[in-house]
Amino acid sequence: MSTEITDNAGQNRYEIRLDGELAGFLEYEMGEGSLALVHTEVGSAFEGKGVGGALARGVLDDVRARGLSVVPVPICPFIKKWIERHPDYQDLMAA
Repeated sequence: MSTEITDNAGQNRYEIRLDGELAGFLEYEMGEGSLALVHTEVGSAFEGKGVGGALARGVLDDVRARGLSVVPVPICPFIKKWIERHPDYQDLMAA
């Protein structure tokens, strides 16, 4: 199965596609040097298959590569919990 995560800047969201089909997205608000990750949604056909985690990891890897940080408020509850469970991403949280 092919997985692709892209930044759809026109809609202020990252999208994850599985074999070309939109499986979920993470909406954000761009700030100066930071992103507020405000809402994550995974299609019902893809729930329970690790799509949300793959999306979180892909987005946070892109945030790191771009030298940005994640604004702690507002933050999507799913992303907040995901970062808490993955300490190697906690450094991305803005103070």
